Amino acid sequence: MSKGSREVNQEIFEQVATPEAENGRREAQPQPPSVARPWYRRPFPLVLAVVVLLAILGGGGFYLQHALTHESTDDAFIEAHVVQVSPKVASRVERVSIDDNWRVKAGDLLVELDPRDFDAQLAQARANLAGAVARHEGATINVRVVNITSGAAVQQAEAGVLTAQRQVDGARSRLEQARAQVVAAQAEAVRAAADVQRYEELLGSGAVSRQERDNAVATNRTGAANLEAAQKAEQVAADALRQSAAQLEQARAQLASAQAAQDQVASSRSQASQASAEIAQFEASVRQAELNLSYTKIYAAESGRITRKSVEAGNYVQVGQTLLSIVPDNVWVVANFKENQLGHMRPGQPATIRIDAYPDKIFKGHVESIQAGSGARFSLLPPENATGNYVKVVQRVPVKILIDEPPDPHHVLGPGLSVLPEVKVR
Repeated sequence: MSKGSREVNQEIFEQVATPEAENGRREAQPQPPSVARPWYRRPFPLVLAVVVLLAILGGGGFYLQHALTHESTDDAFIEAHVVQVSPKVASRVERVSIDDNWRVKAGDLLVELDPRDFDAQLAQARANLAGAVARHEGATINVRVVNITSGAAVQQAEAGVLTAQRQVDGARSRLEQARAQVVAAQAEAVRAAADVQRYEELLGSGAVSRQERDNAVATNRTGAANLEAAQKAEQVAADALRQSAAQLEQARAQLASAQAAQDQVASSRSQASQASAEIAQFEASVRQAELNLSYTKIYAAESGRITRKSVEAGNYVQVGQTLLSIVPDNVWVVANFKENQLGHMRPGQPATIRIDAYPDKIFKGHVESIQAGSGARFSLLPPENATGNYVKVVQRVPVKILIDEPPDPHHVLGPGLSVLPEVKVR
């Protein structure tokens, strides 16, 4: 083929191969009717269906696994030990240092009462105590004085009794001696009288001289005088004995009186003991007055937030009247689970806590304890199932769940907030 022929054929081929020429040929040829392919033969819908199916299976498996291992309830609330602040003494409020929703620490001054009445009571109690101390000191001194004086009086009385007894013994000895002398003088007087009579008879017969008779008469008179003197000495000795006996009785009476003074010592000691008891009584009164004075300043017993404040300066408050409440930071969850949810629930199991007030925050906690009995059993009017027609109702049991996280000032928790707890039981 010549060069010219090849160029003509190339030109014709390019015209035939152009898109316009191709489209023209397609339009010129009759087209078969179009048939839509099924979705499972299309790649995108097929992939999408597989992904959705896997997601459903995965989500269902996760939900099933989660439902089998977790228990939750919407009957749950935040609980706390709310501290009621009340006065211990009745008085007028002088100053209030707090306001609603303030945060206080344990030991902060909350309310001050008028202390003047209690200052006066304390002063009176101290004065009574001082008087009791003075009376006790006086009674103690009196005990010592009475003890010393009564002891000396007893010793003196005993010495007087001993002396009087000796005097009685001496007087009795002298009386006996005087009586013996009377007997001797009496015998001598009888003999002398007999001699005189005999000498008178002998003088008549001339057997004795007148001088001998006169000597016998003189001897008789001497014997009579000696007898009279001995009798008088006996009388004096008897009088002395009676006087000594009287002195002995007096000394014995003084001894009995001195010994009775020991009862005065016991009485003085009893008075001292009574004064000591009064001291103890008035010391207790002083301590009570000091306590009453200290009660005029009311301090926070626990850290927390002030709620339900109902006291103002100038109010007169009574003992036990609620002035305000303190909600401490230590709060927990009381979740009322159904009784058929407790089969695998145990203390110590972890829990997640969602609070309606903070939906964006999930708190961590754990089961602290499970109440021994349903909530209905400990209600004010527990149901009596033995009367009427019985309808079985699933009971709820309170479960205490502690929050593991420390208090967060940005998420303030208070009693009564609604909670959705979830406990992992397996």
